[in-house]
Amino acid sequence: MPELENRRERLEFNKLQKRLRRHVGRAIADFNMIEEGDKIMVCLSGGKDSYAMLDVLLNLQKTAPVNFELVAVNMDQKQPGFPEHILPEYLQSLGVPHHIVEKDTYSVVKEVVPEGKTTCGLCSRLRRGTLYGFAEEIGATKVALGHHKDDIVETLFLNMFYGGRLKAMPPKLRADDGRNIVIRPLAYCREEDIAQYAEYKQFPIIPCNLCGSQENLQRQAIKQMVREWDKKFPGRSENIFAAITRVSPSQLADRDLYDFESLELDRSTPSAVERPDHSIQRQVNSWEPEDAQEVEPQYIEALNL
Repeated sequence: MPELENRRERLEFNKLQKRLRRHVGRAIADFNMIEEGDKIMVCLSGGKDSYAMLDVLLNLQKTAPVNFELVAVNMDQKQPGFPEHILPEYLQSLGVPHHIVEKDTYSVVKEVVPEGKTTCGLCSRLRRGTLYGFAEEIGATKVALGHHKDDIVETLFLNMFYGGRLKAMPPKLRADDGRNIVIRPLAYCREEDIAQYAEYKQFPIIPCNLCGSQENLQRQAIKQMVREWDKKFPGRSENIFAAITRVSPSQLADRDLYDFESLELDRSTPSAVERPDHSIQRQVNSWEPEDAQEVEPQYIEALNL
């Protein structure tokens, strides 16, 4: 029986690993995330997502259609009790080039943010600014972050509910100053798959003592909302993510995005109701494993009447 269980676990692990590699490969290809000669700075936080991102990228690097370099970077924010030895030892065991950037943002956050308030926003901005500067310093052409599909969907609702803006996290982004390109290779990956993968691989997870213990965070509320939706209506979060990739500016109300003022009648051609072909065609590219076969979900599009 133990042998059978081990075989089952190995089979499940192989399926999971292939699925993650397929999703990462598709995201890289769809958004041209990695190009010939790129030096990718992989940002490691010590959490499951960034560990999984590095692991999958290291695997894809062996068979990728382009040559690229990976360098892992962790930012030591001087949180009390932070186990400084874990990440360097792990990266050394993999033989991955790495840097530890030391920056005491912990003190800044604790000084500026009132007790009990969410620290994540300021913490992430300070961390991002430091990492962007370091990317330039080491000559990195891309900065890889470990945000996954669930993060992107949750961010969409965070911005809608609390910021009054329709935006999320793009899989590929140029920084506002134009000096860095950010990529999110896990953009097509689900958090539950990443969590299971991290458990299989037994990554040395480092908890965040700065904000991880805070309760009732806005993101946690959104996460619970989406999770409940998925339980009641399976596939809903997948449809929400699909909507982010299929935007119709003329069906929204952003006057900067679409020129509503200049709309004019055009009756120069005969009236005809023709339904376009909405089938989703999947292109298999060399970033994906050869045995990657997946049925795309079908989406129902409402008629604009």
